[in-house]
Parts: sequence; structure tokens; C-alpha cells
Amino acid sequence: MTQRAQATWLPDGRRLHLHQGPIDMIVDVEGLGRDAALTRAVARFDTLLEELVTELPRLRSTQGADLRGETAQRMAHAVAPFAPAYITPMAAVAGAGAETILAAICAGRGIDKAYVNNGGDVAFHLCPGQDMRAAIASDPPGQVAIRHSDPVRGVATSGRGGRSQSLGIADSVTVLAISAAMADAAATMIANAVDLPDHPAITRQPARDLFPDSDLDDRLVTTAVARLTKAERRTALSAGLSHAHDLRARGLIVSAALTLQGETRLLDPAHLIQQKEPEHA
Repeated sequence: MTQRAQATWLPDGRRLHLHQGPIDMIVDVEGLGRDAALTRAVARFDTLLEELVTELPRLRSTQGADLRGETAQRMAHAVAPFAPAYITPMAAVAGAGAETILAAICAGRGIDKAYVNNGGDVAFHLCPGQDMRAAIASDPPGQVAIRHSDPVRGVATSGRGGRSQSLGIADSVTVLAISAAMADAAATMIANAVDLPDHPAITRQPARDLFPDSDLDDRLVTTAVARLTKAERRTALSAGLSHAHDLRARGLIVSAALTLQGETRLLDPAHLIQQKEPEHA
């Protein structure tokens, strides 16, 4: 039996932690409507996992047909532009889930700023004059700085680390997009593109051998990457960056940061992705 949804305050007494099964969300809201918004977030979260489980077989399929749930439809909509490449709605599950809770938050008045962080994939709302900053995985360390006027309302990270499986070798790919679900799907696809096919330093296994219910079936996912040469790292990152450029040209993403073994490539850094200059002795 799935444990019941839980809502607890973090030690700072301000941010709300929503947890059930594999879902962990951190929520914060600013504005006069904060209390009512958080109440709506808790109520909506209480039904989220059950809705996803009900449609799980279809969500793990590339067809993604006849999906009825709010979050399931967000997932299918986010991955549709990437066809015919192999991708299932599950590639957007974290971002779409964050969007669903954010939609509940913003269903009432008095919300100046809000965010829902679902395991590192973030959906947010900004009123005029508001901005948001968040740390991202890059080398040197970086952060995103998003203003109300920027066409970004979602940030997501994928790669061979963390909870997701990857067909590529990127340590991480962080994407900024118009929605969290789209950022999630795009980060998955760009991370897959950071690769050196058939390279002896890369260990891969069928996804289903690692997780029997993986939506990647028997496709080979990366489990280990030995130290690569600088030229090899650049080749792999260039492949991912080329794919990111294509996605931006299609209007699917706004910006991205790709990291592999201590090297980072930025797509359109401008003011959106900022990196701290390394300190010299």
C-alpha cells in the first residue's frame, strides 16, 4: 500500500515539504494569498501520485495515448515535439508534477512569487518586479537568475547522476525553458546526446536489468564513465551542445548548461546562467 501524502514544514518554518512515495517537493509562496495557496498545494498533492499510478502503463509508452490526468497530459504535451526520437512521457514527470502543484497555488489571488521544486526540477511563478535565483550544477559553480520579463518558467536537470537513467554520459544538463515539463524533457534529450558511442571507457547495461519497470526497456544506459581525455570530453559536449542549439532554434528551450568531468558548456549564457570565477592562488 502506498504511504499517504505528507506535508511538513522545513526547519526554516517557511518552506513546505510535500512527500509521498518517490515524490519529494519543496514549495514556497510569497504574497497576501500565501496561506490559501499552500492549502491548495497540499490538497492537490494529496491526489497527484494516485493519478499518475492509474495511467502508469501508458506513461511508460512512446504512444502516450488517451491520457486523462492533468499531469499526464502535461507530460505527453512536453515530449511530443521530440518525436520520432525515442522518448516517453516519463521524461517529463518531475517537471510536469511541479507544474501541477504550481497551477493549484496560482488558482487564487495574491500570489507575487511561488516555486515548486520537485527533486531539482522547478516550476515557478513571477509577478512583475520579481525574480528568482537558483544554483545549478556546473564547473565552476553557477546559478540561474531569472526575471519576470524572461521567457523562462521552468528549470530542470538530467544526466547519468541522480534518479534518472541516461543514454548519454553527461554528468548533468540543466535546461531553462518556458515550462518545467518542457525543461525536463529537453534536459533528458540533451543529456542523451552528450555521448561517445561505442567508446571503451563507457560502461552500459540494459535499462531493464537495472530497473525492471524502466520505460527505456532494453536500451543501453550508462552506468560508468572512466576518465576521458580533454579532446574526448569536448567531442561529447559538442554533440550535446549542437542538439541544444537545435532545440533552441525550434523554440523548445531558452538556455542550457552541460557538464562532463569538470568541463561545462553554456548555451546562450547571457544573464540567465552565471558562473563564479575560479579563485586563483
